[in-house]
This record gives sequence, structure tokens and C-alpha cells, in this order.
Amino acid sequence: MIVDDHTLIRETWSSLLSTVPNLEIVAECGDGRLAIEMAKNIRPNIVLLDINMEPVNGFEVLKMIRKFSPASKIIGLSMRSEPAYAKKLLRLGAKGYVTKNSARSEMLEAINEVSNGKIFVCQEVKKLLSEITVKDNSKAQGINSLSDRELQVLGLLSAGESSKEIAAALGIAVKTIEVHRHNILSKLNLKNMLSLKNYIDSHAVDL
Repeated sequence: MIVDDHTLIRETWSSLLSTVPNLEIVAECGDGRLAIEMAKNIRPNIVLLDINMEPVNGFEVLKMIRKFSPASKIIGLSMRSEPAYAKKLLRLGAKGYVTKNSARSEMLEAINEVSNGKIFVCQEVKKLLSEITVKDNSKAQGINSLSDRELQVLGLLSAGESSKEIAAALGIAVKTIEVHRHNILSKLNLKNMLSLKNYIDSHAVDL
């Protein structure tokens, strides 16, 4: 079953996939609510589901299809290549994620892999995930390279303390705190305190 609210995209995928042996397009639609009803009645083996639909988005449609047709294996389709989208979709129970930049061959690979009980993520997203992993590993090494004093300062900074307050708490000069701040940012390859706060929040750094 193909679910996409862009008629041209839906018809293109339908046309491309309808020529594949042993693959049958059992339904297609451009409305999330209708897709839920169709999945409930037809129980398709595979659902190609557009994530960016209105008014009911693909994440909500995914939840409902899984509720009413739990055997249906869902492959998310999106213009978005951000790994966060793929991760969220897989957490909700999808079996695959393919961007609309993907070639027909990659879509067929996704369908085959998911049909055989595997998880599939397209190369575009995998590449971004790999780049993020390398970057995060680099920053993790940076955290490990901080001295005990720098970790103390980092912990107080993350709690919202000013340089003056940290200096008073640790019994050292404000200028020394500023040096520690500079070294922390340098070791973590971060530009400013806002980026440091975001890093701590997003990586759940335990200080």
C-alpha cells in the first residue's frame, strides 16, 4: 500500500513498482485517515508511508496502522534526511526509512529487506548518521580529556553559575575561570557557551 498526499509522487511510485514481479500494489491513497481504514481492511504486507502529511502526520498514521494491522511492515518515506526523523520512526515501530531522493533500486532493496524481517535505512541517512557518530565520538574524547578542575567548572557552568560565582565557590580567581572556560570549549570543539549548554543537554552528560 502506498500512502502519500502528493499525487504525482504516489502515482510515480505506483507505476515504478507495479512492474516488479511478485509485487502487487493493493491500495494507494493520499489521506492519513483513509490510509488507517484501508490498512485495517486490507492488511497489506508492506506500507510505504509518507511522513510529512496533513492534517494527520505520518507518525500518527504509523501508530494507528500498527494498532489495527500489526502484521503490516511500514517503510517511512520523507523529503527529510535528518537522522532524528529516521530514529523516531523506527522507535515507533517502522521497519524502514527511505528519503524521496532514493533511487528505485534502493526502494526495492528496502521492500525486500523489510519483507525478510530486517530493518532498512537508506544510504543518504546512513551517511549522515556516520558523520554524526564520528563527530560525537570526537567530542566524547574531548570530555574525557578534561582535567578534574575543568570538569568541576563545566558542572557549575551547566548549572547556570556565572564565572564570578564559580570563582567564589572554588576559591580561585575569575580570570582563572575564564581560562578554564576557554580550554573546555577548545577541547570539546565548541564555539560558545550556548553550544556547550546544547551539547550537555543533548548528550545527557553526567557532571
